[in-house]
Amino acid sequence: MTQGRRKFLTTAAATGTGAAIGGFPAIVKAQQPIKWKAQSMWSSAEITYKVFEEFCARIGKLTNGRLEIQPFAAGAVVGVFETLDAVSAGALQAHSTAPVYFTGKDAGFAVLGDLAFAYQHPWQAEAWYLYKGGLDLLREGYARFNAYVVGVSWWGLESIVSKKPIRNMADFKGIKIRSPQGINAEILAKLGGSIVVIPGGEVYSALDKGVVDAADWATISMNQRMGFHEVAKYPTMFTHSMPCQEFTVNMAAWKALPDDIKQIVTSAVREWSWDQIQRVAVDDVRVLNELTKKGVTQIYWSPEELRKVRTLAMQTWVDWSKKSPFAKKAFDSQVAWLRDLGLVA
Repeated sequence: MTQGRRKFLTTAAATGTGAAIGGFPAIVKAQQPIKWKAQSMWSSAEITYKVFEEFCARIGKLTNGRLEIQPFAAGAVVGVFETLDAVSAGALQAHSTAPVYFTGKDAGFAVLGDLAFAYQHPWQAEAWYLYKGGLDLLREGYARFNAYVVGVSWWGLESIVSKKPIRNMADFKGIKIRSPQGINAEILAKLGGSIVVIPGGEVYSALDKGVVDAADWATISMNQRMGFHEVAKYPTMFTHSMPCQEFTVNMAAWKALPDDIKQIVTSAVREWSWDQIQRVAVDDVRVLNELTKKGVTQIYWSPEELRKVRTLAMQTWVDWSKKSPFAKKAFDSQVAWLRDLGLVA
């Protein structure tokens, strides 16, 4: 071997070794997990929060630890109405909450998040989101806040609890009812109810003391955990409210994910959606059976009465559709789908 050849091989070997050693920290760095903080809209006592915890853990397993999402209950990092701003700024990498919480930013979030008295089952709303443009609209709205909506879910049709039977539209007249502000409250007011806006934590006391006669809170099992049925013996199911919940990620954090992890998260969100819907539904059935044995019976409205109240509700939908161009697009798209379903004329 010539002296020049020997010198070349020695130099090459040294260079290769140096590259390997020099590259080692980069390889280790690439293997470090991506870590996110994600806040839920739910308290740690709710089934919906436990489902969210399992969803976050599942993503860790599906990505072999490459993406770790640390879940937080409502209010643990920021206020429940502040999560979109936190995600936008990167203080949270993700959140799971209800678009209706951000109605103050654009009325369209109310129309997208809970078109009161519209849908009768989560699949109808989900079909609109996934196949009729709803998810694209929500992504359009959140993009203004540097946020990407991965997917959506529901926790089911909510049940109003009351101290007297509410079997039709006329029974709302004179009822003092706790309700959050927005589309639903306006419709209930048109039915003759007197709206009282109080925090959820004060509802039990308000029902017990007669400050309100009824309350719009959540599904029958969630209402039971709040103790409402102890003082309000008439749960009423009449498809008045079925809010949407989304899983949303900071835009830069989403774009930084490898493509395969993006697909894993997208698929996991779809699984989380139906896991949440079914788990709440199963708990609702359990609670309803328990209440029935205690003499408490869920009241269901007739199809005719539901159609009448939906016709009344449309007047409020139209009013809200005029509040912003974004709200108008959300309204037009959903009404077209509701007509296809035969729910509105």
